Amino acid sequence: MIQLRTYRSGLILFFVGFLVLLGLLWPQPVRLSAEVIKQVANSGQEAILAEQLAPLMGQSEANTYVFIGRLRQQLTQYNDQVKAQQKWDQQLSDDYLLSVTKAATVGPLSTTGGAWLWFGLSIGLCTIGALIAILAERHQKPAAINNGIFSNPATNRGWIGWAVGSFLIAFYVVLYFYPEYLTNWILLINPLKQALTGQPASQWFLYGFIYTLTILVMGIRMLIRHRYNAYQQLRTASVMFFQTAFAFLIPEILTLLQQPYQDLKNIWPLDYSFFFDYRINEKLQAGTFGIFMLVWGIILTVVAVPTLTYFYGKRWYCSWVCGCGGLAETAGDPYRQLSDKKLSAWKAERVLVHGVLAFAVIMTGLVLYTYFTGQSALFGVLDSYSLRSAYSFWIGAMFSGVIGTGLYPIFGNRVWCRFGCPLAAYLGLVQRFKSRFRITTNGGQCISCGNCSTYCEMGIDVRWYAQRGQDIVRSSCVGCGICSAVCPRGVLNLETGTVDSRRI
Repeated sequence: MIQLRTYRSGLILFFVGFLVLLGLLWPQPVRLSAEVIKQVANSGQEAILAEQLAPLMGQSEANTYVFIGRLRQQLTQYNDQVKAQQKWDQQLSDDYLLSVTKAATVGPLSTTGGAWLWFGLSIGLCTIGALIAILAERHQKPAAINNGIFSNPATNRGWIGWAVGSFLIAFYVVLYFYPEYLTNWILLINPLKQALTGQPASQWFLYGFIYTLTILVMGIRMLIRHRYNAYQQLRTASVMFFQTAFAFLIPEILTLLQQPYQDLKNIWPLDYSFFFDYRINEKLQAGTFGIFMLVWGIILTVVAVPTLTYFYGKRWYCSWVCGCGGLAETAGDPYRQLSDKKLSAWKAERVLVHGVLAFAVIMTGLVLYTYFTGQSALFGVLDSYSLRSAYSFWIGAMFSGVIGTGLYPIFGNRVWCRFGCPLAAYLGLVQRFKSRFRITTNGGQCISCGNCSTYCEMGIDVRWYAQRGQDIVRSSCVGCGICSAVCPRGVLNLETGTVDSRRI
């Protein structure tokens, strides 16, 4: 009873903080001035920006969203004019919608003290409440951690699951395409960004902070739920470390040191823009360390991926290092049982994930062709700029973010990893045909309870292999080990051995 009361108290605190966070999206007062224009204008565009925004200058607007609408109208009118004159280099970026709105906001969130206060009352309460609810589970027996999972509307595509999924989809759409409407949330974490680098926060810092905090909080949940399983403890601690250090803090430190921003664990083709011209030039211009980052990224793709996958399977990255996998294994853990196990899903998976890999390879090849030759189109047909824009929109934004994460509560926690990640496809090809890793099965001990198949986040019918005594070497398997953890008879074991000793 004490644990139940503690759990409910934690949930109440979480929802209070979440409601405060949603309330902070309420419109703030805005005032555009010459100082704001000077602060946000790119080199050589201050005069143009000031001229185009003159109708808004000096006016106080009580509603952030009305101001954004008027600002968008001014920028669109000017850009339409220069496009008609084919003066492409004189266009004003849509990024001004966010930067101008953020700099012109004069509400309580624009001050450091006000931002820290509301940060504590929103994100702070959410974090504390979530941790209290999570810690209340520490007295639960390991055998009972999945009790009621198929009768809970939050974890079985019920109304709570649909509500969470709808919120996540809406958040990703706004984040990628309309970040100016998140101005208040960005101002909320601006003091943190200022403390780290002395620079103003962007929508990507907001996303990185929320992403990292979510992995840390839900990682604690995984550590508690699997406290008697050393493998789960180690890999959970690993993804928490790599996300916090390599994906969040080190890139910020690099920025502080005036080096190119880069997640040093992100690997092409997951990091699909790694070979884009502006990123290559950025590294070359940064000197010795920039060249090191370029060479490091190439070595990861060409050497580390096949070598480490040969010895350890794709689990070394997908379940121990990757940020996408880290979010799936922590925040997405309540939804792993929702992955589709049907044969038709497997067939679709193979076509989609390898199709995305092929798309990434072709797109990158054309980008490099353009970089070295200066020609934007191959054979006058395949335009590298159009292709990379299409990849960025459909794969980089829609598939990996909006669909891949937004649909956790509906289709399971590995939608992106299973159906769309090109790096997972690359790792999977090596694992399937040339890896020492396998999950061994002892068919004589299997009681066909189905726990392994139920909780396989990659949609593998593990029981089918166990009943036949076959090793599991599917290219999609990320080696998370949950199938082994939930098996009541010790049928499944994650092992390595010679490639030709696999029973397939």
